[in-house]
Amino acid sequence: MPKSLPKPLRKQREVLYLPVAGHSAVLGTAGSGKTTLALYRAAYLSTADMPHSGRTLLLTFNQALVTYLNHLKPLALRNVMIETYHKFARGYLNSRGKMSFNSICDPDLRRTLIERAVGNVTQHYEKSKFFDRPLAFFLDEIGWILSHGIETEEQYIAVERVGRVGTTLARKLRSVMFEILKEYLALRTQQGKLYDWDDIAYHVRQEYLQDDRARRYRHIIIDEGQDFSPEMIRSLASAIPDDGSLTFFGDVAQQIYGQRTSWRFAGLTVPQTWEFKENYRNTKQIARLGLAISKMPYFEGIADMVEPTSPRADGPLPTIAECDTRAKQIEVALRVAKESGKTKSVALLFKDREQERLISSGLPNYATKLHRDMNSWNDGPGIYYGTYHSAKGLEFDLVILPFLEKENLPDPEHIASHGEEDALTHDGRLLYVAVTRARTDLLLLYTGEPTPLLPAKPSLYGRVSP
Repeated sequence: MPKSLPKPLRKQREVLYLPVAGHSAVLGTAGSGKTTLALYRAAYLSTADMPHSGRTLLLTFNQALVTYLNHLKPLALRNVMIETYHKFARGYLNSRGKMSFNSICDPDLRRTLIERAVGNVTQHYEKSKFFDRPLAFFLDEIGWILSHGIETEEQYIAVERVGRVGTTLARKLRSVMFEILKEYLALRTQQGKLYDWDDIAYHVRQEYLQDDRARRYRHIIIDEGQDFSPEMIRSLASAIPDDGSLTFFGDVAQQIYGQRTSWRFAGLTVPQTWEFKENYRNTKQIARLGLAISKMPYFEGIADMVEPTSPRADGPLPTIAECDTRAKQIEVALRVAKESGKTKSVALLFKDREQERLISSGLPNYATKLHRDMNSWNDGPGIYYGTYHSAKGLEFDLVILPFLEKENLPDPEHIASHGEEDALTHDGRLLYVAVTRARTDLLLLYTGEPTPLLPAKPSLYGRVSP
């Protein structure tokens, strides 16, 4: 077993020895040790002297977490590969001769082509409010269709769940929407692009259905599985042999990539679901705030929600501070990060890269950016910075969250494109992720009126004047 990892506790030990063939699902709350257990599970499945031993693939969604996992992985686990899903997908398609140079449509070109597709299809219809929707709506709906593996207009019209939370799309408009999708795919082909990041999983699955070669991996483990699309999960189920295993680790409360779909929709055959409720990461004060966030209205009705059990570890209340200006927020965030980074691991987290840039120029050169190209991880004290998304699966002694004012969260552009209900749900989950990255200390900063995504109960916070 990996010697550098925390020792498995209580129910965690049982998960190591789940069946070595077939599908298994482990759902857990933030801080319950899912990522650590994913590594232990990989070690168990790849142990050379066991009859179930085989090459093992551990997949997650973002590169920062891959870098962290590779840092934790002992050298003895040579039979375990850790990478992002999309790197795996590119490699597999390349092995099938289906990944030519520069054949993936990047997000900027995708946006341009979808905007052009909407304009082209609009010309065939009378003026309609449907075509006046923000471009973000069309970007997201096309992503939804592709990531769910919907192949025909008939499937799309019949499917029960379409669009985002709070964003309805009448069945009579789905034919028009599907026409826009086909126009986008035609324009994409003209540009020499075979795939985009939403439909690459569909093509991976289709290749596996025709691939009679021996499977490269006997066992596949999915970490942060709530962010994998149904087609990603289906493609991975096709990637294991009959005597292989697929283990899914996830937390639906942290689902932030817009799928809004239970893992069950992907068709896994799971005899029993395991739940981790104990929080080993956060102090009880931070865990209490995370639990209060998960009780907010925008979390209602989430399938497979696991309610956390508050930990025993004590600590200070999360600190909340109202600043007169955004400039003051930046000043406070930088000062606290620099002071605390001498003795603690500190993370400055933001809604998006644009807000990250407001502060990053004031950080010292040794600060580490969480991003898709990072390839090394440093233990011990220091400063990290990045988006809420980039911090998935990671943890830090102190987390600093600036710009938590009502004007910023929920995101105004998200409200305009998908409606207030969806914006609350999406950004509420982002905030839950950000808050639960903190082990012992949490600093929340805002100007004016705080975001409604934060619980209003005063006893959850220690209020200070900056």
